[in-house]
Amino acid sequence: MSSRRHVVITQFGPPEVLTLTTEALPEPGANEAQLRQTAIGFNFIDVYQRKGAYPLPLPTGLGFEAAGVVEAVGSGVSDLQVGDRVAYMNAGVGAYADWRNVPADRLVRLPDSVSDEAAASLLFKGMTAQYLLRKTHAVQPGDLLLVHSAAGGVGQILTRWAAALGATVIGTTGSPHKREAALAAGCEAVIDLTDAAWPQAFLEATGGRKARVVYDAVGKDTLIRSLDCAAPFGLVVSYGGASGPAPAIEPELLNKKGCLFLTRPSVFPHNADVRTFRANAADLFDAIGKGHVRVDIGERFPLDRIAAAHAAAEARRIVGALLITP
Repeated sequence: MSSRRHVVITQFGPPEVLTLTTEALPEPGANEAQLRQTAIGFNFIDVYQRKGAYPLPLPTGLGFEAAGVVEAVGSGVSDLQVGDRVAYMNAGVGAYADWRNVPADRLVRLPDSVSDEAAASLLFKGMTAQYLLRKTHAVQPGDLLLVHSAAGGVGQILTRWAAALGATVIGTTGSPHKREAALAAGCEAVIDLTDAAWPQAFLEATGGRKARVVYDAVGKDTLIRSLDCAAPFGLVVSYGGASGPAPAIEPELLNKKGCLFLTRPSVFPHNADVRTFRANAADLFDAIGKGHVRVDIGERFPLDRIAAAHAAAEARRIVGALLITP
């Protein structure tokens, strides 16, 4: 039995509730693999869970995704071996650790074209973009898309991939200094969400054309007005709540706004079984290999500075992905 370092919270609250502890790590159990983690991903849902907006039973770890190397396997594991480079994004919370035992069916092997850092930074966000672009709406050449938070981790991936599929993307950002990152990701134009007239600015940027799909990860502050940006019979996708939970919407409002469709999907149901998960991951890895998806790491934080990482994320100081190093 070896030891490992991992982050635990015993109460909800500010970044300071994050505590790095050391504990014994048992050998992997049946159908488990033991990983030496080399890179850990950060997602804004980690903040929501730390604060108690999405409460977890306490005490709890945090973090959903990481990459690493298989160091041991338990009984019943036949599709992985020691030395394999792997990643995961749905093995339960607890990725903020340097070593971890993980169910083998939650792991996907990494091809040589995908680095550990890219996998840890891209898997959760990239798989989110994958279902949004392939399943929620199968993006076609010529589609006009409005992508909120286009300079964020998911936003940049979503924008690049959609542009590679032939769509036209108009992005929004919550601060002017993120404009260049959104443009570099492939946005045709970028709208400032701090301007109260942002829906009008969107229509001016498109010559009055409305979006086939609006991808809204902001929630509370944007969703109602996102409806005004969707074309008749268009789709509004509420897939996050960076400003708070999205408001309730009366079905009749969707009729009045143009017979719109509204959905609230999430990544885990789209990857609930191992075969689907690995097939979707292969689609993402193919997009990475073609250069349609790439990672821009905004900043790296070591595991023992996890509170600083959360504070920086909440302050919106980081453009691109935040990476945690064990």
